[in-house]
Amino acid sequence: MQMTTSLLIVNPCDDEEDNMAMLCCHSDKGEMFLMTRYPDEDELEITLDDEPSTLDGIKVTLSPTRLLIEIGAGDTDVLKGDDHLEILHNSDAADLAEIEQTLQNILDGTGTYIREPA
Repeated sequence: MQMTTSLLIVNPCDDEEDNMAMLCCHSDKGEMFLMTRYPDEDELEITLDDEPSTLDGIKVTLSPTRLLIEIGAGDTDVLKGDDHLEILHNSDAADLAEIEQTLQNILDGTGTYIREPA
């Protein structure tokens, strides 16, 4: 599955939401992707077009223009039958550090984070 978005919206630690880490985007076709995790939870939540699911053991790879989310074969219903979601983004290079911090907070202890060089 693939989406294209102009930017990734992130918050590494939302004080108003019990320190929840959040990454969100809206595709150029109107699809919404949301990945969140509270620091005291063992699983993260992915919402794709208003359908939330909890997961653990995912792999996320970030590059300056791409975010790849890979899930286990048993969880493909989360991504409408696919085992990965590729999000092509045009986020500003200055925002990549905050995106990376958010992903690390979401995946800490429950997934794998990889940063691809520019």
